[in-house]
Amino acid sequence: MEFRHIPVLLEATIDGLNIRPDGVYVDCTAGGGGHSSAIAARLNEKGRLISLDRDPDAVKAAGERLAEFKNATVIHRNYSELDKVLEELGIEAVDGILMDLGVSSYQLDEESRGFSYHSDAPLDMRMSQSGISAADIVNTFDEQQLAKIIFEYGEEKFSRRIASNIVRAREIAPIETTLQLADIVRESVPQKARREKNPCKKTFQAIRIAVNCEFDHLSEGLDKAFASLKPSGRLAVITFHSLEDRLVKQRYAGWCKGCICPPDFPQCVCGRKPQGILVNRKPIEADESELSSNNRSRSAKLRIIERSAELNG
Repeated sequence: MEFRHIPVLLEATIDGLNIRPDGVYVDCTAGGGGHSSAIAARLNEKGRLISLDRDPDAVKAAGERLAEFKNATVIHRNYSELDKVLEELGIEAVDGILMDLGVSSYQLDEESRGFSYHSDAPLDMRMSQSGISAADIVNTFDEQQLAKIIFEYGEEKFSRRIASNIVRAREIAPIETTLQLADIVRESVPQKARREKNPCKKTFQAIRIAVNCEFDHLSEGLDKAFASLKPSGRLAVITFHSLEDRLVKQRYAGWCKGCICPPDFPQCVCGRKPQGILVNRKPIEADESELSSNNRSRSAKLRIIERSAELNG
């Protein structure tokens, strides 16, 4: 299957990055190269784009799509290694960074990758195509670990029942495919929950997050991205569920916070100034036109922060 990924909130993201033609930009999640090509097209011969992705399929696809742009470089790395990548390239700071989180359309649609609960495939879910797989977690983690993952990463209220049934099922035979897991999840939730929406979504999301250590990489990647910005540089992050959006929102709030003296101090003695300024106080979401053409944009939220012109610790 061709690596096809429709970039969400494309215009809002490009506008929000406030691209300078001679600037240096990083797309931390190249995917199919949609956002990257839009950024590269706005750069002149002095500008530069570095596109990263942990998925080798995405790197190949983005490399082919960006081949026409001499100012673009595609690298197979996780964005949590951004500082090392920039150091290796001899770049001290950049003008803008994009992080488009979550799973791509290609990863969901390519059955062999094992991300989707709509078709049968090996239970994989590895974005990097290496390391621990979803099957490893489902078949080796104990019941308490599974329940914790499903509850914390999927916000699934039936997590204990699902975990219990997973353990019971694997005692008979290993759980090796997506539909095997989907059937267990469906049987673990009440009929009412099955009728309201697909009950598999939260559990599959949770296991995917655990497989790919998404929150660890996101937390580390956010810090390294913000630290890599030039004064007045911008960081744009697109999230797709409440957990990652909350993490981004809280990190932005911390960077925008000034004085941290106790409230009973008569005056500030810490001298701390905000490191960042919110470009949009409320998240930008897809309009009706985009929603009608790309259903996967429905849960997308874009938050943009600008690094203060005067940097301080």
